[in-house]
Amino acid sequence: MSANHARSWQHLNPQRTPQKEPKVNVKVRKNGWITKGEKVIYSLVFVSMIISGVFMVSYASTTDTLNREVQTLEQTVNNQKITNEGLVFEKKELSRPERILEIAKEKGLKIQDAEVKQAKSFSN
Repeated sequence: MSANHARSWQHLNPQRTPQKEPKVNVKVRKNGWITKGEKVIYSLVFVSMIISGVFMVSYASTTDTLNREVQTLEQTVNNQKITNEGLVFEKKELSRPERILEIAKEKGLKIQDAEVKQAKSFSN
């Protein structure tokens, strides 16, 4: 078939001729891999995980500081107990009746056949 013959055939058979449709610009939206809702949910989960991590680190730091302070106070209390026990022992040594009699004789006091008794304090 020649080109002229094809054109004449199209004019004779108009039902078969393709009609030209107007071109419509179609905007194609690309669907993302993650939807907007999923992005919001993932963002909220991520932010909550960061906030909880900061809270845990802050809590652990505060607990560690308190534990160190408690240990320091316990050590101070133990040192004070040792000092107190030493002072109680020294008090008992210094309040012996024999020692008191010896000091009294050195100072020139005369004791006349009296028994020296240790006085005890009464607490109410």
